[in-house]
Amino acid sequence: MKAKKKSWLAKLGSIFFRPKHFFTRIVADGKIEDAMLNAFLWGFIGGILVLIMNLVRGDVFTVFSLFKAIVIYPVLAVMLLFIFAGLMMLVSEITNGDRDWEIAVKGIASIFFIYPFAMLLNAFAFDCVSMWTISVITDLYMAFLLYNIAVYCMHGKRVSVIFVVAVCLVLLACLYMSDYRTVWFLIKNIPAALTCLV
Repeated sequence: MKAKKKSWLAKLGSIFFRPKHFFTRIVADGKIEDAMLNAFLWGFIGGILVLIMNLVRGDVFTVFSLFKAIVIYPVLAVMLLFIFAGLMMLVSEITNGDRDWEIAVKGIASIFFIYPFAMLLNAFAFDCVSMWTISVITDLYMAFLLYNIAVYCMHGKRVSVIFVVAVCLVLLACLYMSDYRTVWFLIKNIPAALTCLV
């Protein structure tokens, strides 16, 4: 148990402080189901954390809230894994990187630890200011992680990857400056998002 904990902490440390070292070590070995299980487990953990957070805030426990935590969130995580892997393949095509589906899936799965933490952080938002702050920080960090995957996992040309990420950030900025940001906030935290409408 201690060995697994140390291994997990070492992995997180590598992702945060030595992304090149971590992402260049991801290889295709035919074990794509491990990546799916990884995404499912992080989705499950995220669902449970959000459920607990909502109960602490005074929400009423329902069968649907439990179902959402233990079924919907994990399944959604696996769906997001393949959606983002598909987007990574598109980015790799644009940036002349590798066209390896397994590497794309594994690269995205390796950062799925952010899924429950982002959900939990968004659950902490209690007003419009905190919703904006947490949402922007998590979105920017996701862009940073996707940049590292595109460069070090998929071996895309750095200049091209920077351009693609910059375009994505511009689109994200347009989302935040438009009325559609409310929908984005509602997906993350309904009560906090509603305070932005007042």
